Amino acid sequence: MNDKRLSMEEAAALLGDGETLALGGMTLYRRPSAFVRALLRRDPPPRDLTLLAFTAGLESDLLVGAGCVRRVRTCYFGLESFGLAPMFTQAVGEGRLEVVEETEASIAFGLRAALADVGFMPGRGWLGTDLPRVRPDVRTVRDPYSGEELIAYPAIHCDLAVIHALRADRSGNAVLGGNLAVDVELAMVARKTVVTAEEVVERLPGPVDLGSLIVTAVVEAPCGAWPASCYPRYPVDGCTLLRYSETCPQGFADFLADFLQDRPAASDEGRCC
Repeated sequence: MNDKRLSMEEAAALLGDGETLALGGMTLYRRPSAFVRALLRRDPPPRDLTLLAFTAGLESDLLVGAGCVRRVRTCYFGLESFGLAPMFTQAVGEGRLEVVEETEASIAFGLRAALADVGFMPGRGWLGTDLPRVRPDVRTVRDPYSGEELIAYPAIHCDLAVIHALRADRSGNAVLGGNLAVDVELAMVARKTVVTAEEVVERLPGPVDLGSLIVTAVVEAPCGAWPASCYPRYPVDGCTLLRYSETCPQGFADFLADFLQDRPAASDEGRCC
């Protein structure tokens, strides 16, 4: 077994300026927040990133607010019941952020195309809608067998995918939990994949959700999703999310300073405190 363990700082150094960063997890669940903290602690932080996420939450909003992101590709950007993503909303309103319009279908088919090593994947998802008008790069093709017109979703690639796991071993096998979102697909299409895990053990007996062959590095990160949840280890930190949504964008600098210093610890019950 290859030992792929790195420090969080070493893992954060794998991302270069102008690259595409894919963040795993779903809405406010199992987000790689500790990795984002390490990115924002870099001197200087990364710039001109393309942020790719099936859904984007607080961790993504922090990157936008810190000026690290130039382009966003996601089908949802927000804080669920805690409100809008304030820094994303402000940046888009001021024209400082490019938004590539995506849906569940376009992301799923784009990842499938990348996995198949083809330029596009056909589907029916956007037929009869205005979405192709805002995505001129998305074209149509004719099915050579039926003659039916289909949407040709272009392949989606990324430079670095970061996936937070419940448990991993030192070679990169990982258990994610019940909601996989598109984490497996992100890990497979990325040039490099980092797994941050609540716990890193010597060896996982299986079954696993991610296999070591597609993992570049493993980082132990207890409470690594906080203030998002990591079921069943700990729930969403609603107080922190409310403070963020109520004070930002005006209070973003103060919140970010606190976030970069905060390193929540796990209690005896496994919860973050």
